Amino acid sequence: MTSTRPGPSVRVRVTELDGERRTRHEDRVVTEEPLEIRLAEPGVEVRRVSVTMRTPGHDFELAAGWLRHEGVVAEHDDLAQVAYCTDVALAPEQELNVVTATLRREARRDPGARYPGITAASSACGVCGTQSIEEVFAAVGPARAPRLDLDDQLLRRLPDAMREQQRLFDRTGGLHAAALFDADGRLLVLREDVGRHNAVDKVTGARLLADEPTTGRLLTVSGRIGFEIVQKAVAAGVGALVAVGAPTSLAVDLADRAGLPMLGWVRQGRAVVYTGSI
Repeated sequence: MTSTRPGPSVRVRVTELDGERRTRHEDRVVTEEPLEIRLAEPGVEVRRVSVTMRTPGHDFELAAGWLRHEGVVAEHDDLAQVAYCTDVALAPEQELNVVTATLRREARRDPGARYPGITAASSACGVCGTQSIEEVFAAVGPARAPRLDLDDQLLRRLPDAMREQQRLFDRTGGLHAAALFDADGRLLVLREDVGRHNAVDKVTGARLLADEPTTGRLLTVSGRIGFEIVQKAVAAGVGALVAVGAPTSLAVDLADRAGLPMLGWVRQGRAVVYTGSI
C-alpha cells in the first residue's frame, strides 16, 4: 500500500440552513492530523520529543521551527536532515505523520527540559508565571529582542497584509496564520495551520531551513497572543509581535521582560500597544 500525502483540506457534504431554506452541497474543512516529531542526535537513541495536532503541509518546517523555539537547535548547520520517518513498524497511514530531525551535533538543550514531568494530564502544582518566564530565558539565553525604529502605521497594516494572502482560510475559514515581514513591511513568509503555535513554528522553520534570519523581523499572528506565542517570538529574536486579538497576562509579562514590543487588537487602523515604545 502506498502512502498518500494528506492535503490541507478535505471535502465534506453539508446541509446549509438559511431561514426556512435547506441546501445540501459540498464544502471544504481544514485537515487536522497528528504530527509526531522524533529527534536523532549523535550517540543517542532516536526518541519522540513532541506530538501536535496540525494541518498537513510544511511538516519539516514545523519540526525545525519547534526545535528552534525549544532551544534544541540554534542555526541552520545544527540540522543534518529533516525527513519523514521510514520506521518499518509504522502503518502506511502513519508514515507521513512522523518526522525525524537528525542533528549534526549534540542537542543544544534537552527538548524535555521545559516543565519536566508536567504533562497535559498531570497537576501543574508548583508551576507559576515567574517560573515559566525564567524557563524561557534559560532556553534562549540572555539575548533580548533587538531595538528597532518601529513605524506604528506600518505595524497596523500588517494584519491586513497577512489576511490578503490567507488562501486556505478563504476556502475553509478554519485556520490561523502567522507571517514574518521585514522592517519595511515586505512579506517574507506566511504559513497557515489549525494551530496558531504550529503556524509560528512553520514560519521560523522555513527561515531556519533556508538559512535566513528571523532576528529583527516583524511577526504577525491571527487571533489572540498566548504565552507560547510570545515564547516562540522571543526564541526567534523577532523585533516586534503584532496580533489581531488580545494577549494574556503572562504573555504581557514575558514580552515586557524580554523587551519585545507587542501590539494587540490590530484591526481597522486601531491598535493597542501592550509592551515596548512605539
